[in-house]
Amino acid sequence: MTVNLVAQSYSPCYTNNMAQGDEAFKQGKYSTAKNYYATAKQCAGGNPSEAQKKINSCDAKLKAQQEAAEAKRKEEEAKRKAQQEAAEAKRKEEEAKNSQIITVNGVSFKMKRVQGGSFTMGCTSEQGGDCDGDEKPSHQVTLSDYWIGETEVTQALWEAVMGSNPSFFKGDNRPVESVSWDDCQEFIRKLNALTGKTFALPTEAQWEYAARGGNKSRHCKYAGSNTIGDVAWYRENCYDKGSSSPDYGTHPVKGKQANELGLYDMSGNVWEWCEDWYGSYSSSSQTNPTGPSSGSLRVYRGGSWYSYAGNCRVSYRYDFTPVNRFYYLGFRLSLVR
Repeated sequence: MTVNLVAQSYSPCYTNNMAQGDEAFKQGKYSTAKNYYATAKQCAGGNPSEAQKKINSCDAKLKAQQEAAEAKRKEEEAKRKAQQEAAEAKRKEEEAKNSQIITVNGVSFKMKRVQGGSFTMGCTSEQGGDCDGDEKPSHQVTLSDYWIGETEVTQALWEAVMGSNPSFFKGDNRPVESVSWDDCQEFIRKLNALTGKTFALPTEAQWEYAARGGNKSRHCKYAGSNTIGDVAWYRENCYDKGSSSPDYGTHPVKGKQANELGLYDMSGNVWEWCEDWYGSYSSSSQTNPTGPSSGSLRVYRGGSWYSYAGNCRVSYRYDFTPVNRFYYLGFRLSLVR
């Protein structure tokens, strides 16, 4: 028996769309190929079932692409998460190494480690033309490691140690003020008895090195920035507001950006007593200087809510007799390792 095979003949609409679909499929353009096959399926004089098979193949490929993309996204997300967790663990490790939290009568405070090093103290280039005469000559100072308070001593801590609060602007988390240099020494004696540690006021050199950011310094004019409003409560955003404004007076600590060492309010809020007697600078290099051996005035640093911007610079110096008390004058602690 003889069988006559007649070649199947399809319309140009079908064959052209199927051909373009096959070419796109070869190139991995499965969405484009699917569109061509879908058009071919609608053509008169075609083979809808064959076109549907091709559409199904495109769907399978697209699904596989989506699954691969999702798997890659999850892999990248897991990698990012692992990196973030590792970075956070490292940050916490560094924080633990460079910080210590001390609790006295239920009030906790943090001391930050300052790695020793050398720096230029006094009138340096970022101070521009603002330097006063007693900031000169600039000179090289080398310091050993020490610890310094993350913030100024708060009213809560003062009251926990002393049992009273002399501050004019009340608030547990505000810096204590209206304390003399002599008052600070009495506080430190009691704090050392309670903790068994040897706290002190920072020397003038320790204070300035920490305010400048230590060995992480970005050489800013103020403690952590060249823009004073980023880091300081000072005359323009406090005193000039007037006594009826809630911004008038001191502010809770840590209300502005920290400097490079994670220290707050080293510019502005309250002036900070230092350990040293006030005296003139020498041009000679010094190691762990403690200032003059005697005098009548003690140094304080950093400016306050009452101060002009120029007084909040990291190199600016001021002095008073050790018995003076003002509502813009407080302190922070230091601790030798």
